[in-house]
Amino acid sequence: MKKVLLLLLLCGVVLAAKAQNINSSYNKALADSLGADEYGMKPYIFVILKTGPTKIEDKAKLDSIFRGHLNNINRLANNGQLVVAGPMKKNDKTYRGIFIFNVKTPEEAKPLLSSDPAVASGVLDYEIFQWYGSAALPMYLKYSDKIEKTKH
Repeated sequence: MKKVLLLLLLCGVVLAAKAQNINSSYNKALADSLGADEYGMKPYIFVILKTGPTKIEDKAKLDSIFRGHLNNINRLANNGQLVVAGPMKKNDKTYRGIFIFNVKTPEEAKPLLSSDPAVASGVLDYEIFQWYGSAALPMYLKYSDKIEKTKH
C-alpha cells in the first residue's frame, strides 16, 4: 500500500511539474502564423555585412549605390523576407552591418543578398550563418514605422 501511495504521489509531482511548464498566454494561431516551434522559435539566416573588395571614389555613384541599398532593405522588409537590418559602429573587423533574413537556408538568402546594389557592386561583402531565434522577431517591424520620426 505504501508503494502505491508513493507511486501516486510521485506521479502527481511529475504532472504538477509538467503543468507548470505550460504557458497560459500561448496563442496557437499566432504561433502557427509565425512558423514557431513548441519553444516559440524558428530558424533564420543571420548575415554580417563587411567591407567588400570594391572601392568606389565617385561620391555620386557611391551615394546612388547606398540609396539602392536602403531601398532594397525596405523592399525586403516590406516583403517579410528581412526582419532586422542595421549598421555597426566602426570596428577592427571591417564589419559594416547585419541582416536577419526570414528564410531557413543560406541558399534562400543568397539571391536576396545579390539583389542589394552594395553587395552586387562589391562595396559590401558578407558572411552567412544559420541562426535560431524567436519566431516573434518579425512582429517588431509593424511598430518600427510608428517610432521612426525621420525616414531614411
